[in-house]
Amino acid sequence: MPATYPKKEKLKSKKRIDLLFSEGQSVSAFPLRLVYMPTTFEGSVIAKTGVSVSKRNFKTAVDRNHIKRLLREAYRLNKADFFNNLTTQHAFMILYIGKDKPTFAQVETRMKNLFEKFLDKISKK
Repeated sequence: MPATYPKKEKLKSKKRIDLLFSEGQSVSAFPLRLVYMPTTFEGSVIAKTGVSVSKRNFKTAVDRNHIKRLLREAYRLNKADFFNNLTTQHAFMILYIGKDKPTFAQVETRMKNLFEKFLDKISKK
């Protein structure tokens, strides 16, 4: 899995996002939360991922967009290490639930913790 985040790997379907939040499972590594659900997509994409930051905690769009950029970059750099061994397709939504503006180093370490928890949880099933 290359370290890119192309358009075909982005979770954009409103129906799939609604289904993800209603029927999906979650795992947390504060200040991040991963909501996931096994699903099927057309094509050879293993995972479709979206990111979200609460408007309640970050009023200005500049702050929300900056955090989303950090989340996407941390996902892009670490997805190959964790998701190469996935056999089923999944939909992911990564949520930033903290109240403080993070640095990239904080986001990246928490992203790794989050992916490890996710892999532990699905390997137990």
